[in-house]
Amino acid sequence: MKKIFLTGASSGIGLATAKALLAAGHEVWGTSRDSHRIAEMPHLYPVSVDLADTTSIRQSFLNALADAGHFDVVINNAGSGHFGPAEFLSAEAVHAQFQIVVFAHIELCWLALASMRAHGRGRIINVTSLASRLPVPFMGAYNAAKAAMASFTMSLQLELEGSDIRVIDVQPGDICTDFNDAIAKTDGGNAHYTARVDQAWRVVDRNMKVAPKPELVARRIAKLIDAANPPPRVTVGDSFQAIVAPLIFRFLPQRVRIWGLKKYYRLSH
Repeated sequence: MKKIFLTGASSGIGLATAKALLAAGHEVWGTSRDSHRIAEMPHLYPVSVDLADTTSIRQSFLNALADAGHFDVVINNAGSGHFGPAEFLSAEAVHAQFQIVVFAHIELCWLALASMRAHGRGRIINVTSLASRLPVPFMGAYNAAKAAMASFTMSLQLELEGSDIRVIDVQPGDICTDFNDAIAKTDGGNAHYTARVDQAWRVVDRNMKVAPKPELVARRIAKLIDAANPPPRVTVGDSFQAIVAPLIFRFLPQRVRIWGLKKYYRLSH
């Protein structure tokens, strides 16, 4: 049995992961901005945390840590998104995206590392996104934030070599959750973008609806927790997004990558 701290446990990938971990016999301290949104299940302990507030992050983690005694695993999963032209993103919108996806989870990495150093071992799993490598059009802040978190994760992997703390980057592709329902969609008030934003959104929304269920990611995370030698980065999704697209794009020049993504999202004629 492992003791696990999990952000974003009230829905989507986080909820599916909590269920998978509980089914495997682990204990989970799951977070949400409103802890009442977390399902009542044995050995799932709700934690209220506001990821926009550093004081809330630190206090919530330390309170949970005091309750647990130690954490074997910390899973940074919570996220948010915005859909609209990068040209018209406000500085406030970009900062808000980075606060939830990057700054909050870097803070939790620091807290996890401090506690795991004292305990002598541990595992941190950062759920980033395939969008860190294959950007989704009109999700510029989200793409950039996930790429930043993926890069920070790789930095930790380089620097923690030789320790008993392992850091893993889990990059889901499209996963069928209610994530899109919470996204604010705008065209920046500019007619030039309206049709293109609508077209890209139709593709994004269609892909989400036919994508694999979050249980696919949850099962993979559950296996990574117990793996003796887990890979540093794991892509999870349908066969095209998880295997074919990253393999092809690894060897293509940037011009061809951009052309391919425009075709995929039907933004070119």
